[in-house]
Amino acid sequence: MSHSKQSPSKYALLGHDFLLITVMAVLAGCGLIYEYLLSHYAGRVLGSVESAIYAMIGTMIVAMGIGAFLARWFKDAFTAFAWLESLIALVGMGCILAIASIIAVSYSLPHIFSEIFNLPADTILNGYVFQQLQDWSRFLPYVFGLLLGLLIGMEIPLIARIRQHVYGRFLENNAGTIYGADYIGAGIGAAIWVSIMLSMPIMQAAAWTALFNIIAGLAFLWRYHTHVRFAKLLLVCHILLLVLFAFILVLGSSWMKNLSNVLYKDKVIYSEATKYQHLVLTERLSLNQPEPITDLYLNGRLQFSSVDEQIYHSMLVYPAMLASNRHDNILIVGGGDGLALRDALKWPVKKVTLIDLDGQLLDLFGYPSDEFIAPAEITARLSKLNNNAMLDPRANIIVGDAFLEVERLLGEGERFDTIIIDLPDPNHPDLNKMYSDYFYNHVRQLLAADGAMAVQSTSPYHAKNAFLSIGKTVKAAGFKHVEQYQQNIPSFGQWGWTIATTAGKPASARISDIKTLPIASRWISQKYLLASFVFPNHYFEQINDIEVNQLGTGTLYDYYRSAWQVESELYKN
Repeated sequence: MSHSKQSPSKYALLGHDFLLITVMAVLAGCGLIYEYLLSHYAGRVLGSVESAIYAMIGTMIVAMGIGAFLARWFKDAFTAFAWLESLIALVGMGCILAIASIIAVSYSLPHIFSEIFNLPADTILNGYVFQQLQDWSRFLPYVFGLLLGLLIGMEIPLIARIRQHVYGRFLENNAGTIYGADYIGAGIGAAIWVSIMLSMPIMQAAAWTALFNIIAGLAFLWRYHTHVRFAKLLLVCHILLLVLFAFILVLGSSWMKNLSNVLYKDKVIYSEATKYQHLVLTERLSLNQPEPITDLYLNGRLQFSSVDEQIYHSMLVYPAMLASNRHDNILIVGGGDGLALRDALKWPVKKVTLIDLDGQLLDLFGYPSDEFIAPAEITARLSKLNNNAMLDPRANIIVGDAFLEVERLLGEGERFDTIIIDLPDPNHPDLNKMYSDYFYNHVRQLLAADGAMAVQSTSPYHAKNAFLSIGKTVKAAGFKHVEQYQQNIPSFGQWGWTIATTAGKPASARISDIKTLPIASRWISQKYLLASFVFPNHYFEQINDIEVNQLGTGTLYDYYRSAWQVESELYKN
């Protein structure tokens, strides 16, 4: 009489199911966070945040599909799954550090070769080979995204086979159960990313994610070690991964800062990732300047240089103040560095309201905050630059989303004599709404009838269509007179602004009527200002082909992104 193998009891099967489904859910959450981490980092490295995120998600989804097909190659599902999880933890935890290291090396090579061949200090090696290495290194996030996607895609087929092996029979709802755990785990991972990890340093986020990945792998190894080949070696690998986790958790952020600093031509004196952007301050010494030159970068893009920011902010603030009949109540949208605020406070104002989203940026430039504490020496340097504008009793600082705050001010019946909009360029979809006809229409309703509004409007040379679209959008928002003007800023090149009034004369006519300038300025004269309203012949001849940036369309973002992509290609060639 033959004896059949005894099937696991109902309670034993429930124990297996609980472990396998929990492991699958945890790994799905980790996989989604890895995807977000790479997308987030790719956006910083490549500059075009939205395109990088969509491309990364698409790359990983395709790779996961290929990985699902490749899983059939592994005959031993237990061993393949156990080793797979340790490999995913290693790649997920270390990929961003590896990408940053390779990028840093590619950007350092020209300097290394200059030193090897004892070239003059002002000689920059930027030949084809160096340029190609830098270009290729910037697309490494997609390479690692492809690799991670392949590995993650193997998880579901393998764990489905493991579950079926445990039951010892075909399971009708096997795929549904595994996919259900995968989707729920991914949803939990998304919630953790948005609520916790988005505001964490990127290497700490990667390390904590990998820790859950490692724990899930250890739980699987503990329960099924008898089915896993080389289980003891795999246990040693997990212990080494835990050691690596500890190192990256403690030192990873400082490593990343040091590697990222290579991308800046000057000495980095401060680097911090806030909830909204990555802040970097650099300094360089100059024989022509009594103090070190300080530059501010947001997400890798130069926002100002202390050597010539006075030109930019004079051109932003002075024309609008000069064109306004009164100066009692002023509104500044953006301008978290306090430099536009500094220039506005030079006028006989009663109150200047400044709205900025990033409390850490405001704190860095001298706004007292209990939530964020910036290094004292950095804050002292930047507060000196803006003349301690944040502490002026006439300054009313609001930390919040200007898109919502403007609506609130409008609902409270506020009116402002001058409005200055000093936002970063529309290089992200979230900023696009701040340049929309909807937003400008609300701002127009806040402006006094005899006041003026000025808007930072990107480069009229490098991003002409975006510049023209801003002016046309302001006009579409209901302003009576809309003009644009330009000036050269050494750090940026040719730069532009838009100025608008709701009634009476246009701003340039008001400026022309002024007999004497009421406030002394190092840069501004009446002729200097009026000359900035002059553009080359035929500059506006294609204005009818330019579209208004309506809320939700992304028109301006597309203009801006296309312009700077073309500009980058021109510089490469």
